[in-house]
Amino acid sequence: MQAKEVKEKLKFLISEASLIDPNLAKRLDEIRRWIKDTKDGSLNTKKLVMAFLLEAIEDSEVWLQLKVQTPEVCQLDLARMTAPVRYWYSYLFPKWLNEADSKLYIWKQKMMAGEFNQEDVELLAKIVNEIKSRQGTVLQRYVADLSMATDLIVSSSQEKPLCVQLTSLSEEFTEIKYQDWKNTLREWGIERGLFLSFHPGEPEFIKQLVNITLYNSNNLKIGSYLKFSVPS
Repeated sequence: MQAKEVKEKLKFLISEASLIDPNLAKRLDEIRRWIKDTKDGSLNTKKLVMAFLLEAIEDSEVWLQLKVQTPEVCQLDLARMTAPVRYWYSYLFPKWLNEADSKLYIWKQKMMAGEFNQEDVELLAKIVNEIKSRQGTVLQRYVADLSMATDLIVSSSQEKPLCVQLTSLSEEFTEIKYQDWKNTLREWGIERGLFLSFHPGEPEFIKQLVNITLYNSNNLKIGSYLKFSVPS
């Protein structure tokens, strides 16, 4: 989908959402106004912005489909989803629509200006692949990452979703980021979280990260926000 199509799609979804979920319409209109003055050619070159827009469109379409169903059919549709996807659509996404997002304005500006580096993209892809190879399920969302301090929403065998943040910061800065992360999760009502700091040069560190993640997906208690370093 190109920029012109994205802009038209947003207008269509805003019109549709205004009759079904005004909060979604309001959020989408905020996104539409953010990009409306950016020329289509320029917008097409902003890969991260376009990826976010396509993700927002996809989430909005799924959400509207769920909203027009009867409660019984909606529950059946949610039950067919993986645990991370179900958690996203049944809790985090509607929470994002219904509540103020203090970080949204800042990261939208940075995203449009190209100020985000994506050094961790390949690392996260490897972690996701490793989780899936062990029959775990996982979801990534820009909103979860940038507003909710969550790189990955993960579920293992017991299908309890766990919000995970990864960082390679040096030890002196890790504690500050950990406290900010914990506060952010609490603000969004996320009841369990895992904060993983790591040293990329450590042998098989990806397997170690996934071991810790899958174990805590099954075992971390409600109200726990665990900080863990690899190597420990």
